[in-house]
Amino acid sequence: MPAVSSVLVPYASYLRVYEPLAAFPEPEREHWTRYARRDRTPTAQDELRRSLADLLPTPPVAVPVHESGDAFVAVVDGVVCVCPWRTRLRGWLALEELAESLPVPLLDAVLPPVVRGQAAADFERWRDRNPDARPWIRTAVWQVPVGWFALFSDDEREYGAGGPGVPVLRYRTPMVQARRRLARALKTLRETVDDGPLIEGLVDVGRWLEEFHPRSLVELDYGGLVHALSGTQLAGDHSAADVATGIAALRLGDGDGAGAAYGRLTERWRAVRERLFAN
Repeated sequence: MPAVSSVLVPYASYLRVYEPLAAFPEPEREHWTRYARRDRTPTAQDELRRSLADLLPTPPVAVPVHESGDAFVAVVDGVVCVCPWRTRLRGWLALEELAESLPVPLLDAVLPPVVRGQAAADFERWRDRNPDARPWIRTAVWQVPVGWFALFSDDEREYGAGGPGVPVLRYRTPMVQARRRLARALKTLRETVDDGPLIEGLVDVGRWLEEFHPRSLVELDYGGLVHALSGTQLAGDHSAADVATGIAALRLGDGDGAGAAYGRLTERWRAVRERLFAN
């Protein structure tokens, strides 16, 4: 494993939405139109480097002072689509989640209370002026939420090299397909299992997807999680197929089949999540 991966790549996965340029109002549309013509656009690693640099000063910069003007770019059936980074907004949202997941002493050591308090105050003022804002990117650490796999089929899986020594595992699907699969999965789960985190997660993702243009592209990227799995594990990882198999089994009343699919999924991802607590 290249040394650079362990330093620069977070163990996080990403759910992204790429919207066509027509979805953006002016003057933002013109900005992204010019942006997409660049010979080279920044990568996820570039965004990470900038974020890490902000944590070096004393006191650290918890959230960027200015919003990013960068985006990921994809061409879908000849149509240019962009996924704005919105690093500042995502930083605020991540800071809220961080406060719920870390012990206070550890959180205080990483980000002093005064820094967090200022960031929270800035977010509150910004939110008052931008009540409908939402990120184009969702992030999960040390996992891929099960509900994300329900948006994709196994034949949309892409596994290969994304650069020297860096594997890439991702799924891409049209927005209309993602919404249709989510609706079917949600209907089956509501008819066959009790309410719980999986259903809640699907409802939450479904509401988020409804905010975007119907001709958007939805992408699930394993991101830095590829460095938490061996090449053999990545090659054999067909988690979207396992989720689809499990939901289809529930629809047919096949509890054993659903249990087997869920067992494969949980065993695969338990090994990844356990690394969070390794020293």
